[in-house]
Parts: sequence; C-alpha cells; structure tokens
Amino acid sequence: MATSELIEALQALAHERKIDEFYLIERLEASLAKSYQHILDLEWDARVTIDRQTGHIYVYELVPVGEPDEETGEYSEFEERDVTPADVSRIAAQNAKGVIASIVREAGRQSIFEEFSGRVGDLVTGTVLQGTPDFTIIKIRDGVEAELPHYDQKRNPNERNERPSNEHYRHNQRLKLLIIEVRDPNSDAPKMRGEQARPPIVVSRTHPDLIRRLFEIEVPEIYDGMVEIKSIAREPGARSKIAVSSRETNLDPVGACVGPKGSRVRMVVEELRNERVDVIQWNDDAATYVANALSPAKVTRVLIDEDNHYATVIVPDDQLSLAIGKEGQNARLAARLTGWHIDIKSSSFTGEPLEDTGNMLIDEDGDDEVGLCAYTGEDGTRCRNHARPGSRYCGVHADLDGE
Repeated sequence: MATSELIEALQALAHERKIDEFYLIERLEASLAKSYQHILDLEWDARVTIDRQTGHIYVYELVPVGEPDEETGEYSEFEERDVTPADVSRIAAQNAKGVIASIVREAGRQSIFEEFSGRVGDLVTGTVLQGTPDFTIIKIRDGVEAELPHYDQKRNPNERNERPSNEHYRHNQRLKLLIIEVRDPNSDAPKMRGEQARPPIVVSRTHPDLIRRLFEIEVPEIYDGMVEIKSIAREPGARSKIAVSSRETNLDPVGACVGPKGSRVRMVVEELRNERVDVIQWNDDAATYVANALSPAKVTRVLIDEDNHYATVIVPDDQLSLAIGKEGQNARLAARLTGWHIDIKSSSFTGEPLEDTGNMLIDEDGDDEVGLCAYTGEDGTRCRNHARPGSRYCGVHADLDGE
C-alpha cells in the first residue's frame, strides 16, 4: 500500500532537518496521546500508534486489568480499547504542526551544541542583529545566533553582564567576541529565565581571555608560542594589564606585543573601543614582577613578605599618585595581575632619605623588612606600618621605643 501524505511529509522533513524519522513519529504519537485523552475525555491514559507504512492513526484507551500494586497503587497490566475517532486525521494534522516545530527547534539547538560545545574560549566575529535592554543578538553565521547578555545585575542577580559599560552597539555592526558558554538542551540543570527562546551560544566582550585571543591574532610570536601571556587583569572598558614573558632569550616580549610604533597593541585597543592596555614584562622574582606591574610609575623599592603574600612598595613622592592611579585603578590592577597584596608608600612617609634609583627592589643583604615597624603581635604577625624617623617603631607603637 502506498505511503500516506503524512508519512511522506514526515520523512521529507526528517531528511531535510537531519532528524531521525522514527524519533519524529514517536514524538508525534506521544503528543497525540495527550491530546486525544483530553478531547475524548478518557478515564484512563491513551496510546496512539501511527502505521509506518500506511500512515493510519489508531487511538487506544489503556484500561487497567487486575488489582493495583499494594505499595505504589499503580497497575501493571492494561487492556487496549480502540477508541479511534472518525476525524482522527484532522486532529493529527493540527498536532503535527506544533510537534514538528518543537522537534525542529530542539534538533537545531542540539546541532549547534554539538558544533560549538568544543569551541568555548574561541574568538568569533559576529554581526549585530538586534538589541534589547537585557541582551544583544549576534549573528555568527547563517542559522547560528549568539546572545551577548548585559542584564542589570541588581534586577537580575542570576544573569550575566558581558558588555563593557562604555560600549553600545548598532545594527549590522561587526564585533569580535569570546564564546563563554554553549547551553546543553539536554542538561538537567535549572533553566535560566526564557532560556528556550534565547540563543544557545553565550558570548562576552568583558572576559579577560578576549584580550588574549586578540593578541594572538595581532602578535605572531604569541600565536607561535615564542611569547607567552602569563597573566591578565582587566577592568572592561577602562583599563587592562597583561604580563608577558619570552621563551627566546634574545626576544623582547613587551616590544613584540607593542609592535613597531605601537601598531600591534593599537589594533587591540581599537577593537576594545579605546580601552587602555598596559603590557608589562613578567618576572619570576616577585619584587621585580610587582614593580613592573605598577608601570608606568617608577618604583624605588619593594619589600616582600612571603608568609602573608604581602608586598610593600616604596615610590618617590612625585610617583605616588601615578602608582595608585585614578581611584586606585593602577594599584588594583597590579594586585590582580600579580596575585600579591600591594601596599604603596611614598619615600617621605618611610622617613628614609631614599633616592630615585629606578627599580632598586630589595637591600643587598636580603633583609626585606628594612624600614618597617619592629612591633610583633602575640600571634607573631609583624606590624605593616613604617617606622618613624630615628625610631624602630611606627606612630601607633611609639611608646615601645624606650623599652
């Protein structure tokens, strides 16, 4: 017998969308069963079967047989009673539209997940399609869209904000973005608000790795592995610091990243909408590394407390504001970049006649506590204040000076 129009349509759709034909029919049968149970006002559950050859639809009511289980109260055996209505094909066609649309949507999301789940952390270029107050839709390629969320964190604390505060986008604008998540349609994790209506790919313009990927594009030495980005600290839209090191003894990593007349770093800055980027040289010596991280300020000395992971930085008086930065930004980024707690003091505050000798970091005898208060608490913690001129103690513990 010839295949019915319904089966032909399902087979064509399954082939076009690369969906399993039998899975599509099974989903349609399950949906029809729920619909017929409601339409026919059945007392018991319904089961629907679609003949794979003829396309004929049969509806059965599952009438329980015997006694229910004493523990669960559920029946284990059922008798199928044929309750197929006369207009079964019309109702099936109505249900098929919704079921097919749902399956196609789910299959599309699964296909995107399989393609992009292994690309988290990759840089992609997209085109702005449309924007809402909460997110921007980015077209990555035909049939694939991504979401750039910029939710108000006060109103939606569980959502993301991946857009720098200084950026606003227009239709058809091209952007470079970092893939940070691909939502799994089969995940058991709690769904985000409106997740099914949102693109499965989430991208970011604030993630620190965006800078890493941009430098890999602009600096061949980083892409080839001769220069390594050790650490990144970023305040999106305002300023960033990256620490680089070279695996080649004769290669200057900072110069390679900056490029001739600053051409390479300038391309990164332009892509980040004029976000300032400081490139500093990484060093395995903590004192040198901290001093470099506070660039462009000139550092006189760095005192390292290894036990508490604390770095006290002494700078000339005229470099204090530069070292701290506007609203503490330079010091804050340096601390994030190095992983050290940084305390910045001016040379006049220490009471020592220190001269600006560039990056003289630790005394030659290796004493990294020079100039600090000699007071030690009961728990063995050393006072972090600097001693007063002519004294071994700070102003707080000055009364111990005569003891």
